[in-house]
Amino acid sequence: MITHRASPYLFLLACFTVLLAACAPAAAAPLPDEIANRKINIVATTGMIADVVRNVGGERVQVTGLMGAGVDPHLYKASAGDVRFLSEADIVFYNGLHLEAGMAKVFERMNDAQKITVAVTERIPHDLLLSPPEFEGNYDPHVWFDVQLWMLAVEQVRDSLSALDPQHTEVYQRNTQAYLNQMAELDAYIREQVNRIPPEKRVLITAHDAFNYFSRAYGFEVRGLQGISTATEAGTADVVSLSRFIVERQIPAIFIETSVPLRNIEAVQAGVQAQGFSIRIGGELFSDAMGDAGTFEGTYLGMVRHNIDTIVNALSGE
Repeated sequence: MITHRASPYLFLLACFTVLLAACAPAAAAPLPDEIANRKINIVATTGMIADVVRNVGGERVQVTGLMGAGVDPHLYKASAGDVRFLSEADIVFYNGLHLEAGMAKVFERMNDAQKITVAVTERIPHDLLLSPPEFEGNYDPHVWFDVQLWMLAVEQVRDSLSALDPQHTEVYQRNTQAYLNQMAELDAYIREQVNRIPPEKRVLITAHDAFNYFSRAYGFEVRGLQGISTATEAGTADVVSLSRFIVERQIPAIFIETSVPLRNIEAVQAGVQAQGFSIRIGGELFSDAMGDAGTFEGTYLGMVRHNIDTIVNALSGE
């Protein structure tokens, strides 16, 4: 029996199992000839993935994103409504690498029921993934902050849609190439802007370790108050250690995140001030979620450009 204290993912799994049992014939993947004559019904977990699917699929897709603006995927609690969206989807795209936590079990069960689910990170070679010691043997899932790595996710979406809907492969290829061109321009823009920051000031301090791939790709040192997940509050020792680091390195600014409570970074700011050094909050970064739908920051390209502009303006000293 599932109680209110049970994991939301166990609840979702149980609900999904019951629903599949009630409509098992509808769970099978659609046939190419059938799907070619209508829009593909797609569910994506995060906003970043939903945005990729919309760019690649264009007018061929109808996309439902489970996690909206400001939603932390590490803490996301699945709802009964998610069960309906998932059961009606032709294909489900998710990040993988444990970003969605226990929802991975739901996706595995869906695959067993012949429902197509795709981890967009699955084509990224493991030797390009990061596995810092503090992640306890897990890969860091925040790959979208290395634009070139995220290009591989875009190609994964393209190939998955082409396999499902081969009659429109040319559409997906054309849309993908246009989007990849925009991403290449974004990658070049980031590298150009980073050069405005003195090398010794290229230190990015945020609430949790969401920017390790960004660090590797664009030459930053990154410190997070928390680890890979935001599920655990940072302790006093974490705050003291990070505050001491900031004072020693004379870091001018730290950053808050849209999906992480402000109090975590405010505690660091207070700890720094207690040591006689003043540090300001340089701005708000998007980490595990994009901005509001319909805004510039509500797109992948927009959220990343917002981040780099915010970081450069705060750390460049200009």
